[in-house]
Amino acid sequence: MYTKNFNLNKLPFENVPDPAFYFNQGAYAQIRNRVKNSLIAGRGLIVVTGPIGSGKTTLSQMLISDYSDDLILVWLAEPPNSCTAFFSFILLELGLKTSSTERIFLLREIREVLLKRISAGKRCLIMIDEAQLMNKDLFEGIRILNNLEDGSTKLLQILLLGQLEILEILKRPEMIPFKQRISWMEVIGKLNADRIKKYISHRIKMAGGQPTIFTETGWEAIVLASGTAGGIPRVINTLCDRSLNAAFEKGKSAVDIDDIYEAAEDQGIAAELYHYRRMIKNKGKNPETGSIEEKSIAPLLPQVSMDADKKSDNSKQRITQTESPVNLKAERRLFLFSLGILALSIIFYLQRL
Repeated sequence: MYTKNFNLNKLPFENVPDPAFYFNQGAYAQIRNRVKNSLIAGRGLIVVTGPIGSGKTTLSQMLISDYSDDLILVWLAEPPNSCTAFFSFILLELGLKTSSTERIFLLREIREVLLKRISAGKRCLIMIDEAQLMNKDLFEGIRILNNLEDGSTKLLQILLLGQLEILEILKRPEMIPFKQRISWMEVIGKLNADRIKKYISHRIKMAGGQPTIFTETGWEAIVLASGTAGGIPRVINTLCDRSLNAAFEKGKSAVDIDDIYEAAEDQGIAAELYHYRRMIKNKGKNPETGSIEEKSIAPLLPQVSMDADKKSDNSKQRITQTESPVNLKAERRLFLFSLGILALSIIFYLQRL
């Protein structure tokens, strides 16, 4: 295990919904606060959706931890096959055994037990993961449950967590009655380049490590490869974990671009990183070609330093290059090399179509 090699207290990139590693920044913090406030306000039905591996389950764990002991949680890892099974499961979780199989009687019993719990100062939250798998019967059952009220107070809160397919389901004409009852809907997006770096740094910090476990080119490479993968936290975790392991097996004290490229190849996300790695290698062989901006995550074209001398009539400008002949030659070589990389990228993209 590489934890000792990189001075880590624990593995920083495990793909498990651990609230301790929750990235409570940016859109993730915003969505958490919005959903939490909606649940506290008792608004009823809330839907949270996002791509596979975007952190929906971890968000649900954070929301559970935000509640006090007065919360009765009914959590389903996946939807049941029928509305009747769903209602029966809720009653069991609320501590009531029933022999009825009729939906109307099950619903009456749910209402009665919820009223008793509320009078005792309790609140009930039903949380369903993988909501995109729900059938029409279950959607109808949730719509009916959402109608359970005592005056202006909702008797329970319902949180649906699902992949983006649920958005397509909700567009169907027959889903209009259900969609109208959704009090709040949130979409967890993908991390951009800046957030990717902060996300990785956050997990390293929570594991007791330092950002220096990645070299400068290692950081650039990990952000580039993660962006190629769509900025999905689960994919980023796997990439970082494999990169750390690759560096550990080679006896390195820090992860560099070669380790990340090796891990990215295993995941099939090394296409853009391949060209960037070649440019880095070429830069090492030709030091005079200039430096690469530290925060860059893509090859940059050379910037030529220029001075503009104004003519006396101020109608035109004459641009003069301040580079020496040797540097100018190097700039031209880098420019031609960049064009070559661009051509290879276009060819690779067209082959994938």
